[in-house]
Amino acid sequence: MEPKTQNLEKEIEIIKQRNLRVEADKAWEVSWARRLFIAISTYIIAGIWLIFVVHDTFPLLKAFVPALGYLLSTLSLPFIKKWWIKNLCHLQ
Repeated sequence: MEPKTQNLEKEIEIIKQRNLRVEADKAWEVSWARRLFIAISTYIIAGIWLIFVVHDTFPLLKAFVPALGYLLSTLSLPFIKKWWIKNLCHLQ
């Protein structure tokens, strides 16, 4: 085979692999597994936080709970995402 043809085939394979990764990332972003994990994490963090903050004071301090929930949603906890893509995503 010509080197040009081999290079094209290699480039096509690289593009196919990248497309699979992109599709898996998109599937993760809209998955119920991700949403559920974020909701449960936020609930647990909020519950623990409210146990420590017994009094109805420090409203600015309590505002950290939803901020932390947002942070979790943007981070998507890479190890859970990796596990989900490997085991539950039907694109691979």
